[in-house]
Amino acid sequence: MVNVFFFHGAYGNGEENWLPWLKEQLESVGCVVYVPRFPTPEGQSLDGWMKVFRRFEESVDSDTIFVSHSIGCAFALDVIEQLKTRIRAAYLVAPFISDLPDPKGEVNHINKTFYKKKFDWHAIKDKCQEFHAIASDNDPYVPAKEAEKVSKPLGVELAIIEGAGHFNKKAGYTQFPQLLDMIEDTLTTNKGD
Repeated sequence: MVNVFFFHGAYGNGEENWLPWLKEQLESVGCVVYVPRFPTPEGQSLDGWMKVFRRFEESVDSDTIFVSHSIGCAFALDVIEQLKTRIRAAYLVAPFISDLPDPKGEVNHINKTFYKKKFDWHAIKDKCQEFHAIASDNDPYVPAKEAEKVSKPLGVELAIIEGAGHFNKKAGYTQFPQLLDMIEDTLTTNKGD
């Protein structure tokens, strides 16, 4: 039995975009999927999200997989850095760890606590067996060059999906078969530990 955690993005929740579909697919192959609901946009901060996550952290073990979207990716990295155990894999969809183009002033002020720090990349890489970073070539919020600021220090190739926008419903992402295929590869590959 593999425990999978979903970390949604700002202004989001676990009942939108491709998350419900992916949850159903993973549960059908025996995974237990946790979908914490984090406060956003009101009350959105790293401390606020960590308080929510602490109710679930006893379910994290060496087979655990994290699946995150947008600011949820920075949160996943924050969590991984602090874990006491090593997890199996982390999938980072539209990841970023710095201010984004924000002409309306809607996101940087609620996202900054997640990345206005120095990440310990050595500790992060030591606490997770495999990382996967995924970006779009036309994301209106997270340019691919921002996602590279995550993939490069992790030492992984950034997977670029053409025309995926921000991987949300507006971009047609109510399902995400490419991500499911990647996770299924992880589930069927022998563990390296």
